[in-house]
Amino acid sequence: MWAFLVLIGAAAVSAHLQDLAFDGHKVFRVILQNDEQVEIIHSLASKIQVDFWQPDYVKMVKPKMKVDFRVEADKALEVEHLLKENKVEYRVLIDNLKTALDAQFDSKVRSTSHSYEKYNTWETIAAWTADIADQNPDLVSRSVIGETYEGRSIYLLKLGKSGSNKKAIFIDCGFHAREWISPAFCQWFVKEAVETYGEDNLMTSLLDNLDFYVLPVLNIDGYVYTWTNDRMWRKTRSKNSGSFCYGNFDAGWCDLGSSDRPCDSTYCGSAPESEKETKALADFIRGHLSTIKAYLTIHSYSQLLLFPYSYTYSYPANYNELNSLASAAAKELASLYNTQYTYGPGATTIYPASGGSDDWAYDQGIKYSFTFELRDTGKYGFLLPESQIKPTCKETLLAVKYIANYVLNHLY
Repeated sequence: MWAFLVLIGAAAVSAHLQDLAFDGHKVFRVILQNDEQVEIIHSLASKIQVDFWQPDYVKMVKPKMKVDFRVEADKALEVEHLLKENKVEYRVLIDNLKTALDAQFDSKVRSTSHSYEKYNTWETIAAWTADIADQNPDLVSRSVIGETYEGRSIYLLKLGKSGSNKKAIFIDCGFHAREWISPAFCQWFVKEAVETYGEDNLMTSLLDNLDFYVLPVLNIDGYVYTWTNDRMWRKTRSKNSGSFCYGNFDAGWCDLGSSDRPCDSTYCGSAPESEKETKALADFIRGHLSTIKAYLTIHSYSQLLLFPYSYTYSYPANYNELNSLASAAAKELASLYNTQYTYGPGATTIYPASGGSDDWAYDQGIKYSFTFELRDTGKYGFLLPESQIKPTCKETLLAVKYIANYVLNHLY
């Protein structure tokens, strides 16, 4: 078996510049039963390029874990043979990634301009942030909280009726570049706010009594790169030792579940808040800690509602409250299409991961801090079709409104 892995590794050397067309790339799901099978995956990842989808780093792979990963076309058959040879339980989630990429764009909306039911480019989203603020001056304002490594403005929208001493909820999307459904939700949330204010009693109450800071895309450079060069790109685009780093928060920084190697997709950066994008977000939140009472960060995929901690197995001080709130929010979400979410602390619910923004926000004193991992559970993964944007956003909105209303009634 080990000689077989060496052969795969030798063949991979000439494939350093990967074919970004993704034709023939496969996504596997394996269920590892023991340490020996885990070691097979670890060794495979050291020999060839393996793009881990869930979990997102090879060192997080453990026995009894469900692991999704992508391999290039010329390695797919060899990998499948290796799994069979070692009796590793597996199935192919996506047989041809290029086909799945093309199938993303299945929206029946024919508009070439901004649409809430299509995936929008950054240029389209940036223009939309200006338009939505201009069209709704009593509810929406736009500001710039920093700029990206490549010099793009990081836009933040503030939603809410004007008032004094209002508390706030912060929502960010687009942390990881390839998670396109995430920015789609932030845009949907803003749409629902401006369209249903004065009609929907709960939304009206929320906007009258709270402000919402909505960051439509944090990792803008990476998001642009997924449209222009590599749909599977995850990190920021800042150069570090000849590579590009992702950057992370000072919450168990570069410990569990992160890598200190610049080429890895989970590279933690040269220091906490090493990325301009991370620092801009952190600086804004630190500057508004007296008003921000909840933090929600939107990701995909897996259908999870997580709360601290991920960088330690210890429970947060208000674990019972957070667990009860997550349970109720997940039930609210499921009420629309029966989409089932798993909920709980990150480390014990899925796997440990350091440097997360939800853990960081909680440690800053924001006691209601949650991570959403939106649809689906692996059939499409990061390539959720546009036809699922509307139902995904509608059900997620129910959970977000539930959490927001709870926060409003439990201000501290």
